[in-house]
Amino acid sequence: MRLSLVGISHHVAPVELRERVNLPLEAAAALARRLGDAVCLSTCNRTELYVGAGSEGEALATLEELAGEPLNAVAYRMQDEAAAVHLFRVSAGRDSLIPGESEILGQVRAAFDAASPGPVLDRVFRQALQVGKRVRTETAIGESPASVPAAAAALAEQVFGKLEGRRVLLVGAGRIGELAAGSLSARGATIAYVANRSLQAAEELTARFGGTAIGLDAVPARLAEVDVVLTSTSAPGLLIGPNDLPSRRRQPLFFIDIAVPRDVDPEVRQIDGCFLYDIDDLEAVVSQTLEGRRVEAEHAERLVVEEAERFREWTASLEVVPTIAQLRARADAIRAAELAKLPELPEEQRHVVEVVTAQILNKLLHEPTIRLKEVSTGEDAAGYVRALRHLFGLEETR
Repeated sequence: MRLSLVGISHHVAPVELRERVNLPLEAAAALARRLGDAVCLSTCNRTELYVGAGSEGEALATLEELAGEPLNAVAYRMQDEAAAVHLFRVSAGRDSLIPGESEILGQVRAAFDAASPGPVLDRVFRQALQVGKRVRTETAIGESPASVPAAAAALAEQVFGKLEGRRVLLVGAGRIGELAAGSLSARGATIAYVANRSLQAAEELTARFGGTAIGLDAVPARLAEVDVVLTSTSAPGLLIGPNDLPSRRRQPLFFIDIAVPRDVDPEVRQIDGCFLYDIDDLEAVVSQTLEGRRVEAEHAERLVVEEAERFREWTASLEVVPTIAQLRARADAIRAAELAKLPELPEEQRHVVEVVTAQILNKLLHEPTIRLKEVSTGEDAAGYVRALRHLFGLEETR
């Protein structure tokens, strides 16, 4: 075992647990340095520790220390090829909350650049970055929104052309609000306010995405200060109506209402400069793009499989090549020892003996060497290596 992974992600852990183990880049780099041969990838959706041989237990203990509780029920652990394939899928956006999102590739690169990994980790992260770049250049997996919050962000970008510098008011701090904040932030928008019935929940989102936490009653007063309003509460009735809108406004105001029942009065659509999309509008956008995204996802997965095969071949060679070299060195040492037992021979005769015995060894070892190289990329490579080392007593010389 040369590579281990211990981590938690949005697949297995709620946000209240993920945020306890979430680390800024500098802290993640410091943790990786403390573990030695390690890389710490920490984002809002995952914290994963990739470590060299023998450090899996320490990595799990470190995560549990950050979490303040045992993680056996939620932490996933992988070794060698499985850990590498997982990282390839992460870098390719195949394991993301929003499949195909591009932000994760930069986060993988930053985590790698901030660490000082050994040769195996260095190799696997370089391959991960390569497959991530290939997925983004050879597929269109990230171009079509795959969720309602992602579709909302895509529509907002269409309205404004670009979202850099645009201010967002989130109304509702639940799961949908969290996803929307991530999608809008990834496209360059600024989360200005998060409004919620519970201020604590709003503050948890602002701690991650920025902005100011406010109560629902403060929403009308903030509409003049923002460009995008995204609502996703479970309120039983309307929260925003035409009378709540600012009387004078030069810039368009974009409402995304993904609440059921709705938070925004449909009459808002009738006001000049106001755009309103509800859950049905957004679900239609998502349904139109799902089939195309599935095809692109299959293409991306094939690229991951190709990279996994390259990694498997490389790791297999790490055992096969040294074993072949060690076998030849062992045989040559035996030959030299036996030649030393011969009586004194004339120089010409000794040279002939040395050449002939070297040729015999080469011929004897040629076929095993070829066969071992042939199986080096197969599933049985490790078994062949173990058998060869045992038969020729090479374990004793490691």
